[in-house]
Amino acid sequence: MVTWQSEADVVVVGAGATGVPAAIAAREAGLSVILVEAQPHMGGHAITSGGNVPLGGGTSAQKKYGIEDSPDLVFQDLTDWSVVQPNGFPDYRYNDREIVRAFADNNVATYDWLLAHGVTFADKAPDERGGISVGNSVPREMHAVPLDWPLAHTGAPVDPAQRATYSIGAGLMHPLNEAARRAGVNILLEHKMTALHRETPTSGRVTGIEVDHHGTRLSIGARKAVILGTGGSAGNVNFRRMFDPRLTEEYCGLAGMPWSDQDASGEIAAMAIGAALWGLYNQTGEFGYVLTKAGRIGCRYGYQHLDWRPGSKVFDKAVASGLPISDWQNAIMVNMLGQRFYDETGRAFTSNNYNSIKPYLPGSYLNAKNITYNPNNFLNAALAGIGDGHNGGGPIWAIFDAEAVARQKWVAEPPFVDIDNGFFFSADTLAALADKIRMQYQRVPMPPANLEATVARYNSFVDLGDDQDFGKPAPLHKIAKPPFYAAWATPVLHDTRAGLRINAKCEVIDMSGAVIPGLYCGGETAGGFSQHGLARCVCQGLIAARNAAAATG
Repeated sequence: MVTWQSEADVVVVGAGATGVPAAIAAREAGLSVILVEAQPHMGGHAITSGGNVPLGGGTSAQKKYGIEDSPDLVFQDLTDWSVVQPNGFPDYRYNDREIVRAFADNNVATYDWLLAHGVTFADKAPDERGGISVGNSVPREMHAVPLDWPLAHTGAPVDPAQRATYSIGAGLMHPLNEAARRAGVNILLEHKMTALHRETPTSGRVTGIEVDHHGTRLSIGARKAVILGTGGSAGNVNFRRMFDPRLTEEYCGLAGMPWSDQDASGEIAAMAIGAALWGLYNQTGEFGYVLTKAGRIGCRYGYQHLDWRPGSKVFDKAVASGLPISDWQNAIMVNMLGQRFYDETGRAFTSNNYNSIKPYLPGSYLNAKNITYNPNNFLNAALAGIGDGHNGGGPIWAIFDAEAVARQKWVAEPPFVDIDNGFFFSADTLAALADKIRMQYQRVPMPPANLEATVARYNSFVDLGDDQDFGKPAPLHKIAKPPFYAAWATPVLHDTRAGLRINAKCEVIDMSGAVIPGLYCGGETAGGFSQHGLARCVCQGLIAARNAAAATG
């Protein structure tokens, strides 16, 4: 018999884009709610996001700008087997139809609910900006604006001229966090869930959770339901390698960290009481933002859209902002052996969005037949390993010189780069630079002769105007003027698109296909849905809460 230290009708785990809406909706249904969050702050990954919310189906915003949409069209788009990316991977083919149907049918209500709870969207027509696998037929992307709220990555509001137009997750989560407080949600920060309680280990209703609070173990009872919104699994090395064995320890730069993690805690706790996983292909499929090219180099957290600044609450953990890079003519990429493997200007994984297929014929084989096939599967040469018997490719380093620093107007010193933790090195010669590269993920020393030979060969391609190894378009700049630099440029993990099996009510399903009574889940902790972003998180949080409130027993 468990002794509960506290108890509520509904216990919600995770204060992000799934958990906070779920907590508010449960309170508004008349239930008492405890919301537990592992971090010392609310917002989850969502508050660090771009604030892009793809909700369609005929929202008032779409109607205002003459965009015709419907729940049926949303469903059709997000289950279209024929949509294929240039590398051959399909966006929607492995989506669970029941889950997508529930999402499609709740888009309009979710949009209206967000407006009613203080979220402000940019006053413009829905568009495709920031959309990842959100459907090709019509534009649906809305953009939450921050107004006067501070940003997680800077600690300060944006410039007043941009506060009504700048799309950012702070514009979504700050109003919802305040709405949760006003609704009377009991919020427990720095309470990390470690286990779920069930009437028996693998049968009966879920009755509560176990948490760790600064080393103290607490049991929190749930009279009606536990709702999991723990944010996914991309940050858990062992868990993510079930989907892709290549993603070993060196892929340490999770987008959204260090504000929040994706530690698979919800999935692991639910699996321990019998829950099944679902939609696993969507995690392995090489499309969208499951893995992103580093947009900031010389720091651990190199996600292109997060510029961590000293004013952030978590800058002591982020340590460095990184050097922003978009023009890869200013650097080459080498693996840990000092060898190039890739056209550095090559794009990351692509995904489907409004107007990305022209002409688009729903459900037609021509959508796949008529794509321009491009087998460039984004850094697979490195991910596949470098011949040392290890599954991962090892660190990837951006190599450049003093001239590149001048061209890019970079400041190659802290707090822009992380020297102390081994994510940035410099030296007066290439041989000395290679010899300096020592850090926890560099499994073997970089042979100085390799780096010297690699740079010399690349420089010869600049003279030729032709990259004879990897086809980089007209290499422009030699790497010749000291000092020389090596900056961490290993890909960044982002989306979790596989997770616990749920049904249309967001009830968690076990390995025999039966509902686990009293356990709900949504967002990136749930599987069966390939869509990137915030809409599925918010929508499923609301679905879960409303069904938990309506459940009997």
